[in-house]
Amino acid sequence: MLTATLLIAVPVLFMLFYGLLTMTFDYPGILREPAGEILRRFAAGGPSLVLLWYGFALTPALFIPAAILLRRAFPTTPLLDLAVPLGVLAGIVQVFGLIRWPFLVPELARTFLDPASGEATQAAALTVFGAFHQYAGVAIGEHLGYLFTGTWTLVIAGAMLTSPVFRPWLGWVGIVTALGILVGLLEPAGVALAGTINAVAYLAWSLWLVATGISLLLTRAEVARDLAPTTAESIVLPAAARP
Repeated sequence: MLTATLLIAVPVLFMLFYGLLTMTFDYPGILREPAGEILRRFAAGGPSLVLLWYGFALTPALFIPAAILLRRAFPTTPLLDLAVPLGVLAGIVQVFGLIRWPFLVPELARTFLDPASGEATQAAALTVFGAFHQYAGVAIGEHLGYLFTGTWTLVIAGAMLTSPVFRPWLGWVGIVTALGILVGLLEPAGVALAGTINAVAYLAWSLWLVATGISLLLTRAEVARDLAPTTAESIVLPAAARP
């Protein structure tokens, strides 16, 4: 039950915070604006925007226990032994990539917009923002996030193809979404469609996680129904056997 709940909650919370950031901060379109404009818009959002980013940054952390618990639904194989470390790394790098927004960016915005800051100080704030955006955001959060998330999905989805717990179609859908996520690794190389394919794949991946959680709930319900007659017999038969 906990595994299914987490698998459903992670994409739902992600889409919730993503939608709220889109409405209040024009995310992710705002990232195409100059760094100074981003910092101005961030400061204008106030404490509520910082809280939104904090919630958004912690959402991938819930994926870590989900990945660990989901591993228990499959037999032990050398390949599946990679699922837990890959899932943990996928959650960690995405948290590291996003956590700069509620902690580092507010200070940079205050420094940049402080009337007492000189041109050199403002330029330094913009440089730090740009550096962290490329390193923490693009390199760690996105690039490594694509790598570990896509690889984890390939391992789990591949195991679904032969698992009695999941339908084979769920495994094939997972494989397709994993490949789409991994295409995002080509974006820094200048592949124009990589970003679009990756974005669509992440949306499909979110729905795949929900479907995986629902599948676990349905399997649990089927097992409970199968055991119900046996449980009833174990209660009735001894009573019927009394002299």
